Amino acid sequence: MPPAAPGPILRRRRLGTELRRLRELTGFTGDQVIERIGWASASKLSRLENGRSRPDPDDVAVLLTLYGAADELREELLGITLEAGDMRGWLRNFPVMTQQQRAFAELEAGCAEISEYNPVLVPGLLQTPGYARHRISSASRVAEQAGDPDAEDPETEVRARQARQALLTRSPDAPRYTVVLEEAALGRRAGPREVLHEQIGHLCELAMLPNVTLHLLLRDTRVGDWYLPPTAFSVYRFADPLDPETLAIEGGFTDVMSTEANTLNRYKVVFEWLRSAALSASDTLSWLIEATGRLTETAVEPTAALRPATAPTQRRHGSGRLTTER
Repeated sequence: MPPAAPGPILRRRRLGTELRRLRELTGFTGDQVIERIGWASASKLSRLENGRSRPDPDDVAVLLTLYGAADELREELLGITLEAGDMRGWLRNFPVMTQQQRAFAELEAGCAEISEYNPVLVPGLLQTPGYARHRISSASRVAEQAGDPDAEDPETEVRARQARQALLTRSPDAPRYTVVLEEAALGRRAGPREVLHEQIGHLCELAMLPNVTLHLLLRDTRVGDWYLPPTAFSVYRFADPLDPETLAIEGGFTDVMSTEANTLNRYKVVFEWLRSAALSASDTLSWLIEATGRLTETAVEPTAALRPATAPTQRRHGSGRLTTER
């Protein structure tokens, strides 16, 4: 089961934020710090403050002495430094982990709240092995065609994804997980009928968890003033308010992480628009249950099977009404 403690990358970001804050409080510029402690390159300090390098405890101790950090804060930050450098120890908590999955696993570990949106896929934390296998195998074929020698084995990726999913049932501190899922993720392009049947049944089970809230965004529902969200994204909040809230923007083959406040705030606004436009949690569950029943009873193409005849025709967005054209 994934550990409740934050992963090393988050620890590096927390440490970097604190070191930058202390430097600015003392009035030092980066160049002044480098000159006083005799480091050969200013980039070393920059990498530490931006959380981009594994911190050396001796280097951090020298900086804390220069900044005159109080004993209690010094002890705390040196402890964070050890956690930030212990990647191998942290990974021992997982049965298997791949490079592609690692960045998300590090964000999810120790997370108190996750808000996630995906326009075309069921998010990784919710995928069944069958659904995940189709998604990963298709991406692997792209990598093979492109001549990528580092493409991961699909079965290893599936097991890594399952390892990450344990956090949703982690006791007693499972994070609150809210997701807006597009109807397209369950359409006929997503996989064979039996795969979709299993996936939708799994979503029904997950929707029953007290910490999981699912919202389905029907394909013809207007979002805000005709807003079209361009990409999948997730926002991570942590139990410790000093750990930086983090945004992950998921691309097809490249992911971007950011803790920049202005960028984060924009995506949080978008998420609220999406959540407001989507079906409520109870209506989403009803939609999923009906879709599961239709797939059980008939062997027709998934598109017809997944379109409940009684789906709600209107959803509330803010103070207005949105009409869903069916």
